[in-house]
Amino acid sequence: MELVNDNMIGRTFRTMIVLLLLFLGIGTSVSAQEASSGHGQSVTVNVMSYNIHHAEGVDGVLNLERIAKIIEQEKADIIGLQEVDNHWSERSEFQDQAKLLAERLGMFYTYAPNLDRDPLKEGQERRQYGTAILSKYPILHSENYSLTKIGNTEQRGVLEATINVKGTHLHFYNTHLALTSAEREIQIKEMIELASTSKGPKIFAGDLNATPESKEMIPMYENYRDVFASNPDAFTYPAKNPSKRIDYLFTSGDIEITNSHVIRSLSSDHLPIVAEIVLERESPFLNGHK
Repeated sequence: MELVNDNMIGRTFRTMIVLLLLFLGIGTSVSAQEASSGHGQSVTVNVMSYNIHHAEGVDGVLNLERIAKIIEQEKADIIGLQEVDNHWSERSEFQDQAKLLAERLGMFYTYAPNLDRDPLKEGQERRQYGTAILSKYPILHSENYSLTKIGNTEQRGVLEATINVKGTHLHFYNTHLALTSAEREIQIKEMIELASTSKGPKIFAGDLNATPESKEMIPMYENYRDVFASNPDAFTYPAKNPSKRIDYLFTSGDIEITNSHVIRSLSSDHLPIVAEIVLERESPFLNGHK
């Protein structure tokens, strides 16, 4: 019979540690070697914000495939979409647009209706209009928060998704803000307060309906980094002859921004924007298990 020695005990102990780390990292792609060292390699992620105008282009043609091809060509990993229809009306052929895009691109997704109407006929799907997040990486949790509105204006919201990017839990916020400055001022403060309750890296995407110099934008610049800070003329609207910037990507200070650009396309009345960011991978003990 083989006697138990120190080497065998050591191997057994290391195996137990690896199994424990793997258990704590369920749903992640952190390897045992990375977890045992405390940190893994950084991850480069392409993030996008795109107001798709229910997939109707400047030419007046409904074409969801054009939207999918832009996302595909830009190799976007996480996308915040605004003005997304879900069985809304004939204008988008009653499509479930978030689901169709996710299936076409092979991505996870979450949808948030800010307008929710009864169907035109009994037994049909509810008619919804809102925002969506598509992700190459698993979406662990998502929730839509209604934002304050003044009077009889359109209901707005911010969709938060916690995304597992190879072991790092990224908080991604997607929104489409109001048309009035007074409402936007309240809504931006509400979003910042909401995000303050979450720990870890954060990204805001959306059509904020405000230009960078607007007074309501001051809190965003005080708390987060504009990926186009070095290029204030990165205009996004209107798509054909863009003259102002109202579409944004903001990041928390713990995210490195390596590249950003505006995409020229007439597939919507807005131009999509993309940024390449770098996330530092953390061990399960340091992320999500506090």
